[in-house]
Amino acid sequence: KRDDVNLNQPLHPFQGIEQWLNSEPLRVSDLAGKVVLVQFWTFGCINSQRTLPYVTRWHQQYADQGLQVIGVHTPEFVYEHDSNNVSKALEEYQIKYPVPLDNDYQTWKAYRNRYWPHLFLADRDGIIAYHHIGEGAYQETEQTIQKLLG
Repeated sequence: KRDDVNLNQPLHPFQGIEQWLNSEPLRVSDLAGKVVLVQFWTFGCINSQRTLPYVTRWHQQYADQGLQVIGVHTPEFVYEHDSNNVSKALEEYQIKYPVPLDNDYQTWKAYRNRYWPHLFLADRDGIIAYHHIGEGAYQETEQTIQKLLG
């Protein structure tokens, strides 16, 4: 069963973020006018790892058209709490988009999230229009990005 609790709601604020990698701290208001992909992931999760080539490609391909990817890193295991380990993963997977460290699960809880990976797409008005849990649906997700970018 798909969990649609967040659809047609505004993006939730980034809460309890310990540190931002690849970016100054961002607020939802800073993202106004952009299509926003909020990606919940953790570098030690094989399912998250398998989605990264798609998410990093979408960032490269669509950033100039108004897509903003935010990779909310919410750790599953103790070693994933260490920002140095996250930084190494960003290098390894060539992640250039902003990555807030959600070590206390506050942003995760704001989204009522329970899954790695979990993607949320919001339109230019900041309203969540689409989400996908787990791997797969890459074509559907990319088509939704294209549609929201107009």
